[in-house]
Amino acid sequence: MNDPEKQLKKGFSMPSIGLGTWQMGGRETRNRADNGDSSVQALIDGLKMGYTHIDTAEMYAEGFAEEIVGRALAGFDRSKLFLTTKVWKTHLNYDDVLRAAEASLKRLNSDYIDLYLIHQVNDAVPLEETIRAMNRLRAEGIVRSIGVSNFSVDRLKRAQACSEAPIVANQVHYNLKVREADVSGMLKYCQENDVMLIAWRPFQKGGMLGDQMPKLLLDLAAKYGKSPSEIAIAWLLMQKNVVTISMSHNPLHMSRNLSAAGWKMEQEDFDLLTERYPGQRSVSDAVPLS
Repeated sequence: MNDPEKQLKKGFSMPSIGLGTWQMGGRETRNRADNGDSSVQALIDGLKMGYTHIDTAEMYAEGFAEEIVGRALAGFDRSKLFLTTKVWKTHLNYDDVLRAAEASLKRLNSDYIDLYLIHQVNDAVPLEETIRAMNRLRAEGIVRSIGVSNFSVDRLKRAQACSEAPIVANQVHYNLKVREADVSGMLKYCQENDVMLIAWRPFQKGGMLGDQMPKLLLDLAAKYGKSPSEIAIAWLLMQKNVVTISMSHNPLHMSRNLSAAGWKMEQEDFDLLTERYPGQRSVSDAVPLS
């Protein structure tokens, strides 16, 4: 299977669906009982299936998730892969951003980062200072593109206004159930201003696919002969400038998720999910836009 890319008018492109690494090797802190081997193998399995995008962050498991990614990448052609990582909100001062990027590169065992994101907002640090450091990293080739995560429309506009380099992406919590990106106007802004929206948690931590799965999702899965997860991802990918990431250790689940990038449901079914998916939330229950 191939992972098709989406491209912005400004020339930036990235794979439609990527492998997330949140909770690999721990959560906010490293799980010392986990040597990372199973996560490394999961990423290798995904890369062999045709995934080309891996998303991680310096905050995940205190940097251990990045080490896991670095181990998984060994043996693959780096030039054919797309790597995203993020600088944490405690490292947004100018010099701290530069040091954080260098530390991430070392853990990732890579010479460059394809997409470097500001992970979360920190109002204690001037946004202009952080963006200036991100611009320097891009100018020096340490990162190829820069973006943000969990930014509101107003904050994204501020970031764009003070950046010499294009802000190519905003990574946010968005799925069939959590509609904050749409309700807030973020989705529309990204689509109208040539910014990629990277949707994280496409299955709401699996909650959309469990025992309480809506009949609507089950009916559409049956209609198309697809899994419910494929329906959920296809709904995201049918939207302009929207890509997504998901984390799994299960090869079957990873294969199904990847296959969702290669087909579309009928427009009337897309509209049905948009308008009538039950239990929609207008604000994220994880990290609201700010």
